[in-house]
Amino acid sequence: MKVLNFGSLNLDYVYTVDHILMGGETQTSTSMQIFPGGKGLNQSIALAKAGVEVYHAGQIGEDGQMLKDVCQENGVDARFVRPVSGRSGHTIIQVDKNAQNCILLYPGANRSISKEFMDEVLSFFDEGDILLLQNEINDLPYLIDQAYGKGMRVMLNPSPFDAYLDACDMSKISLFLMNEIEGWQLTGEKEPEQILAKAKEKFPHSDILLTLGGDGSVYQDNAGIYRQEIFPVKAVDTTAAGDTFTGYFISSIIDGMDPKEGLRMAAKAAAIAVSRPGAASSIPKKEEVLAS
Repeated sequence: MKVLNFGSLNLDYVYTVDHILMGGETQTSTSMQIFPGGKGLNQSIALAKAGVEVYHAGQIGEDGQMLKDVCQENGVDARFVRPVSGRSGHTIIQVDKNAQNCILLYPGANRSISKEFMDEVLSFFDEGDILLLQNEINDLPYLIDQAYGKGMRVMLNPSPFDAYLDACDMSKISLFLMNEIEGWQLTGEKEPEQILAKAKEKFPHSDILLTLGGDGSVYQDNAGIYRQEIFPVKAVDTTAAGDTFTGYFISSIIDGMDPKEGLRMAAKAAAIAVSRPGAASSIPKKEEVLAS
């Protein structure tokens, strides 16, 4: 079983600040670092570090060779990462003294992918393979329809949740991977139990992975509901926590693990990631996770 992650590749400009800026405020940052990132790239690296055969597809600009290199260095097959003219996607990230963050995203090359390139990439994959998506590239409805038609399992992290998702046929999603805010945006419900109930009503053939920040996570499939608490650590940077959790949990599904064990492994991986700075660079390898 192969995993195709058709997703974003970003350069993350991370600024350390005392507190997240308010409207009209100017503040001096105490440091600035540049990291490879993007929800797509982060999740591909998490999958690869968890031992999954993962192929990343997407576009980088003239400034983005570092992003393809990082994929290859971390065991991600990057044959479908294509350079184009212009700028790569990038983010401006504030990280405050409590390790909370806010993110400003510029899509760049991530939002100019042609349907012809999508078809070219999808032709390499078969029925039963997995397509993982996030909402940081263009033409998600087309990708979902084409992959579903091939018999691939489509997994969606609907982030950022915006109008681009309105045209997606959500009934074709095998697994939703989202946090509480995205769960509310998808279902109109704010409490985790109500989010799960509404999601089951709206998407009876879909499984749900809901991350709850400090309250852990919960997974719902046709067999039941499974819960996992966090592993407390001193947080340094939470940027890649959700992406790390996503990659490791999908790896547990591929490996046929019990959902409880999959959630536990993903929670351990996310805890290690938040104890380190950066996004992709903070994601641990599977050996470290299993030994923790």
